[in-house]
Amino acid sequence: MSKKFYITTAIPYVNARPHIGFALEAVQADALARYHRTLGEDVFFLTGTDENSLKNVQAAEKEGISAQELCDRNAKVFLELKNALNLSFDSFIRTTEERHFSGAQKLWSGCQPQDIYKKKYQGFYCVGCEAFYLEKDLIEGLCPEHKTAPDLIEEENYFFKLSNYQDKLLKLIESDEYKITPATKKNEITSFIKMGLEDFSISRSTARAHGWGVSVPDDASQIMYVWFDALSNYITALDYSSEGDLFKKYWPADVHVVGKGIIRFHAVYWPAMLMSAGLEVPKELFVHGYVNVGGEKMSKSLGNVIDPFELVSKYGTDAVRYYLLKQIHPVEDSDFTIEKFEEVYNADLANGLGNLVSRTANLIEKNFDGKLKAQNLIELSSIELKTNFDKYIKEYRFDLALKEIQEMITATDQLIDQQKPWVLVKTDLKKAEEVLVQAVSQILSVAESLKPFLPPTADKIIVQFTAEKIVKGESLFPRI
Repeated sequence: MSKKFYITTAIPYVNARPHIGFALEAVQADALARYHRTLGEDVFFLTGTDENSLKNVQAAEKEGISAQELCDRNAKVFLELKNALNLSFDSFIRTTEERHFSGAQKLWSGCQPQDIYKKKYQGFYCVGCEAFYLEKDLIEGLCPEHKTAPDLIEEENYFFKLSNYQDKLLKLIESDEYKITPATKKNEITSFIKMGLEDFSISRSTARAHGWGVSVPDDASQIMYVWFDALSNYITALDYSSEGDLFKKYWPADVHVVGKGIIRFHAVYWPAMLMSAGLEVPKELFVHGYVNVGGEKMSKSLGNVIDPFELVSKYGTDAVRYYLLKQIHPVEDSDFTIEKFEEVYNADLANGLGNLVSRTANLIEKNFDGKLKAQNLIELSSIELKTNFDKYIKEYRFDLALKEIQEMITATDQLIDQQKPWVLVKTDLKKAEEVLVQAVSQILSVAESLKPFLPPTADKIIVQFTAEKIVKGESLFPRI
């Protein structure tokens, strides 16, 4: 029986269209899912949309439409990322689905009775974060994430006794039983836990929620706090409510892929909720940084949001995937500019990979009528590439894995430049063929390694160089 691998993205709010930041997360998770499939593992890859938030209600009211209409329309756009970014997810969960409602309510009911209690509360609430903040956590009175003034809210809510889980959470994370990558984020979370965990509100009044969201079991006056219901998507999508086969087979998650802005929800709240309900905790949390634009955080008000659909339409899916995985640092904040994107496209894809494939195929077609002997030869250099490549992927260093591939492309180009097979064909045909056989074997190794990153490009190269007759064909990446 093959090893299982369950991977998820976070689920984004649908109050606005997807931007390049979520595209990064989706492509990172997809590359991991595809890589684990190449290892023969039984992969389940989940993504979806978070639809029960107050910000979705407010966005709908602003447009003069119902929250359901807004969610239906915008969730469809997020689902369309599947084709735009060539995502291979196995399931797409919407938190307005019945399977989610019943699963979230089951999780609530499954928590230890002593962990959930009701009390009156006053606090600073940021709708953008869908989170309460203590006054000491605000920066000059503003939300640290959105730089906006939170609302002062007073009402009676249910609370989760997070303080009951302080020691267990610390042990869980320090021991790497629930591993947090990178280590800087692990240190951030352990420091946060050591400062003392406070119980957090897990519901809001039905009136303040405008009646939108998952009702608290046996209390129609309260709607679940969006983060309590949203986090449960990772099990509700596996038919947790009916203890379905998917849940039995794939839970716990092997890795949650999330952005750094929501790390506490995933590293502290989520495992505590699971432990309270007697469920296994996830194995790993991989935390990526933000994609900034021209040195500034993306913001609709600044008008600097990069639309992944527009990028794909202009440059192609694999070019966008390549840039996100190679040029955006896996865990640190990175800057995105169209100028840099076009520069990398031309250097790495058009002049690099595309040119190497084209020139090699052309030399074989012109000098050997498209046919080589032993063209599936695997050189030691190819095996070396595979070893480093696996190491980098397991460390989430997509950038270094692609750099390794890029170095192989450069080395193969240099082999052709130095050996000059177009000259050798006139003096030593056998030697010319040997050089091209080696070049092809290295190109095929590159293509195999590119499968998780640029699947169609990898497949095209493999088909081209394993055909009965190798021909130059069309350019993989026409120069901009």
